[in-house]
Amino acid sequence: MKNTIAHYSQLVMPDHLNNVGTLFGGQMISWMDIAAAKAAYRFLKGTDAWGAVTRAIDKVEFKESVVSGEWVNFTATVIEAGQTSLKIQVDAIAESHKSNERLACSALITMVAVTKDLQGNFIKCKHSKSLEKI
Repeated sequence: MKNTIAHYSQLVMPDHLNNVGTLFGGQMISWMDIAAAKAAYRFLKGTDAWGAVTRAIDKVEFKESVVSGEWVNFTATVIEAGQTSLKIQVDAIAESHKSNERLACSALITMVAVTKDLQGNFIKCKHSKSLEKI
């Protein structure tokens, strides 16, 4: 379903690399978190939520290294919706001009819907959506 999926791409540059010349794992996780946030944003359209924040990165598995000059294409899919939370599967596919696309990393990220209270503070909120309703 369209509002449960988001795509995001990032070009790997030299300043994204670790000391062995491959993509720094923390950078990969940061980009995956952005992809998850984009999927949550789409899912939460039409609700009282202003967006979603990361509650947990439940699982990350680095499968293939990525080097400078390659593109990483992220697909984030909402796979579960609770009352306030969303569970999002994120897959990172590395793309090189020299080889076939490959799964570089996968993660399971939990996000929580938030809105502003009367004082302007962000608080968690019920989004009242389910995967069946969209």
